[in-house]
Amino acid sequence: MIRGQYGRVLGIVLAGGKGERLMPLTKYRAKPAVHFGAKYRIVDFAISNLINSGIFSIYVLVQFKSQSLNEHIDKAWQFGGALRGRDFFVTLVPAQMWRGERWFEGTADAVYQNMHLVTLYDADRICVFAADHIYKMDVEQMLTFHMDHNADVTVAANVVPSCEAHQFGCIETDERGKITGFMEKPKNPPEIPGRPGFSYVSMGNYIFEREILEESLLEDASMEHTSHDFGRDIIPRLVGRGRVFAYDFSTNVLPGINDAHWRDDKPYWKDVGTIKAYWQAHMDLLQNDSEMTLYNPHWPIRTVSFADPPAYAYPSDGESCKVSSTLMAEGSRILGAEVEKSVLSRNCVILPGAKVEECIIGQGVIIGRNCRLRRVIVDGHNEIPNGTVLGYDLEEDGKQNTVDESSGIVVVPMPQMQLRKKPDSVKETGEWMSFS
Repeated sequence: MIRGQYGRVLGIVLAGGKGERLMPLTKYRAKPAVHFGAKYRIVDFAISNLINSGIFSIYVLVQFKSQSLNEHIDKAWQFGGALRGRDFFVTLVPAQMWRGERWFEGTADAVYQNMHLVTLYDADRICVFAADHIYKMDVEQMLTFHMDHNADVTVAANVVPSCEAHQFGCIETDERGKITGFMEKPKNPPEIPGRPGFSYVSMGNYIFEREILEESLLEDASMEHTSHDFGRDIIPRLVGRGRVFAYDFSTNVLPGINDAHWRDDKPYWKDVGTIKAYWQAHMDLLQNDSEMTLYNPHWPIRTVSFADPPAYAYPSDGESCKVSSTLMAEGSRILGAEVEKSVLSRNCVILPGAKVEECIIGQGVIIGRNCRLRRVIVDGHNEIPNGTVLGYDLEEDGKQNTVDESSGIVVVPMPQMQLRKKPDSVKETGEWMSFS
């Protein structure tokens, strides 16, 4: 556990996001609960980073459609036996409504409504990290930077080409890394001093000194015209009147694999807030030289462990079996089918004659015989009928499924689950209950 020069460090993971741009994947679940990489959830990356960095005291703040997220945290992230206690916990925190009957009204308000947790833990500094991005980073190195610069607040900053930075919250700094400006999606992003053509963008990860966090949230709560958001309100107000620094994420170094057959691991961050970005992040995983590797034993991404059988691929019914550049989770089976550049989640089945290309297949999905799918996301528990063709005629696909306009990716939503006998009080929409 991190102590010593860092004092008592508390992790707060913001996991309440709706993820509206990821619809329909977020129709029945919060964005941090969306499945990723065959066997993970998006939230697993934020918590793994903190745990791997020696931060074992973590509150996970949840809100919208959180049931599947709650169950996942309960199964995957509980310390056992004597380790459970004041300094070893991953605890879910829904809106408690201590300060009135209202939900969290922004990222800053979510922490403000739970400031008693900071007091109870007696934290010296607080790591407020986002749970809706795919990223790997050693948080201890950011803490060291924070302490070395005697910072009030440190913001994790990713380096991107300036022509792409307008999509994010942008950071302007001086030569020492002190933040001099913080702006949301500017038309002309400021460049990094000494690095023309590149800009800093906020990763939504912050380290606060306790007193600064408390003072800032109390001030924000008393204001009328505020969105109660760290990026839009808290950080911009602190710039110019405090010691607010940008931590250059590109300098973060992860433990190496030391394997002649594999390269060293690198930090990775990707905003998967849209269907296009979510699909592209999966395609990144399938590259042999991808910057996003899941195979570094020194920096594991942890998740739930299920007692599923091994993945299986075999010719069937006279059909050959061809699999390339594909991730396959436990229990997945490819039977006489062709699968290329795809991600298969737990317990899905691809039946003979089917061809699946550049697809993301959810857990429990059955792809019928002789189906053809190209650039399709099939959410969990669907059964695709024999002979179905998706991804080749987007106009036709859009009649029953969702077609992402920016990428042409087809999304088959998760099916609705109903009781055998529906109560009379339930409307005939069929949307009252669902898998997650």
